[in-house]
Amino acid sequence: SKAKFFSQRFSDHGLTLHCPDLNEPDYSSLTTSRMISQVVEKLRDLKSEPIVLIGSSLGAFVALHLAEQAASGQIEAPLISRLVLLAPALDFGRSELRTRDDYEALKHWRESGWVEMMHYAYGEKRRVHYKLYEDAGQYDSFAAMAVIPTLVLQGSQDEVVEPSMVKRFAKTREHVRLVMLEDGHQLKENLDQLWAETASFLGLD
Repeated sequence: SKAKFFSQRFSDHGLTLHCPDLNEPDYSSLTTSRMISQVVEKLRDLKSEPIVLIGSSLGAFVALHLAEQAASGQIEAPLISRLVLLAPALDFGRSELRTRDDYEALKHWRESGWVEMMHYAYGEKRRVHYKLYEDAGQYDSFAAMAVIPTLVLQGSQDEVVEPSMVKRFAKTREHVRLVMLEDGHQLKENLDQLWAETASFLGLD
């Protein structure tokens, strides 16, 4: 829903929002490394600059680490000029287990190999392999060094991404602008403000 909303707003400014389907070829085998590779391939096809990456939740995690790898020369990809991160799951694969239920759920996922995870785009739970979590563990958002102008839009009532974790990330990075919104993880209650902040950040207003 946010991608469709942003796509229309960018279109009004004569810009195209490209939204590759990273669920393909198979959502169950999803990993961060695979998604980074898919986006890099898309960027190479575009052959245009400047490039702004916009990601939500796990997509924001992917956007941050793609930009980090491009800036450090780890991957051959166009440099990213700006990042817009919505409710970014920055500690995915490394998050602290806050409750016994969290520990048991992760243990079951690791031992069984599979878990049913809520897929917000589809509006239902979908099965995904433990490799998603395992692979994400090699990416440390708090160790990211690239100084890329970044806008972070985070809901104060987010039930998936811990707002305090996002605040810690932004606090020590002068190139990161954090905007807290009275909203949950999907940020659906503040679409107009999401656009207003994004447009201002990108110089479109």
